[in-house]
Amino acid sequence: MITGITFEVPNKQGYLLRDILIPIDVSAFNWLVKDEEAYYVVDGELGEPLFNHKTLHLEGQLLQKKIEEQLSYVIFANLKAFPKGSVPKGLEMYKDFKESDCEFVLLIVDGTFVTVYCKDNVLSETLFYHAKRKGYLEVAYLTDENDERTGLPVW
Repeated sequence: MITGITFEVPNKQGYLLRDILIPIDVSAFNWLVKDEEAYYVVDGELGEPLFNHKTLHLEGQLLQKKIEEQLSYVIFANLKAFPKGSVPKGLEMYKDFKESDCEFVLLIVDGTFVTVYCKDNVLSETLFYHAKRKGYLEVAYLTDENDERTGLPVW
């Protein structure tokens, strides 16, 4: 069974979160943003933190605005999408994700290594082909057989 995808992105400033999340209606979810290190880019330099280094609960429209409004540089990111009407909560282990109402997890480590967990297999396939079209490297499906991750940390 497909549990998600993994791939590598260039470690550079840009619209990384927006570009990865293009196939998803970001505004349709409530998001938990945790354990991140990402900055706006101003005149080619790192500026203010994108998420203020706190655990945040964001409505989808606000997250959409943040990831589209200006260039950013993402070093670490841990974003979890929950259905509207639900309260986003921390999920530390993969088994917690599987048992929760969280629909989607996006993890970025060292500005390069991306892991996406998704409960919707059609969306996982869409994300897989989107990553291929974007030219991301080492794009692969994650399955119960090939994924050894038990926790969901990025640090």
